[in-house]
Amino acid sequence: MQRIAVIDYGMGNLHSVSKAIEHVAPDDEVIVTDDEALIRSADRIVCPGQGAAADCMAAISQHGLTSMLVDIVDTRPFLGICMGYQVLFDHSEENGGVDCLGIVGGQVKRFAAPLHTPEGERLKVPHMGWSQVNQAVEHPVWHGITDASRFYFAHSYFCQPSQVEHVSGYCDYGHKIAVSIARGSIFACQFHPEKSADHGLQLLQNFVGWDGVQ
Repeated sequence: MQRIAVIDYGMGNLHSVSKAIEHVAPDDEVIVTDDEALIRSADRIVCPGQGAAADCMAAISQHGLTSMLVDIVDTRPFLGICMGYQVLFDHSEENGGVDCLGIVGGQVKRFAAPLHTPEGERLKVPHMGWSQVNQAVEHPVWHGITDASRFYFAHSYFCQPSQVEHVSGYCDYGHKIAVSIARGSIFACQFHPEKSADHGLQLLQNFVGWDGVQ
């Protein structure tokens, strides 16, 4: 049995994330916690998140988790979801600009309006609903998930990684955007696997069985 820590810094969709992981890993211990010792003792870590960048960074700091996240993110399998993806980058334009964790090089940008499909249809911001995700690399977390499968999104800002080799998935929403990254033991995604039906559950199941090596 392994321990899977879901980080609770007060800003995540904790119930649905933890329940989805419990569903795909019924024999493992899933804990929702902000206790540093428990997180450090976990075999793998999930960092969900919702809300604005400044609020999320402030909450991470208030829970005393900033340096711990930087320390451990490369030491075991780590899954970042939504804001748990965005906060890994250097800086976000949200809230007038806020520095993030700086674990992955790159910026978080606001969608520029207006956005349109190739056919000229107007796209709304926030990007909310189901969109196809094109897999940029082969990765164990994509195992059993058909390329261009649909996942659920809810965001107004998108990530621009500095290094294209870290991008593991793309989505077209007015333009091509990086919606997942993979670097070493890190896999992080803008979409919500816990809200993405069978494909999302498959991704979570792949994560809980992944050894952290690409």
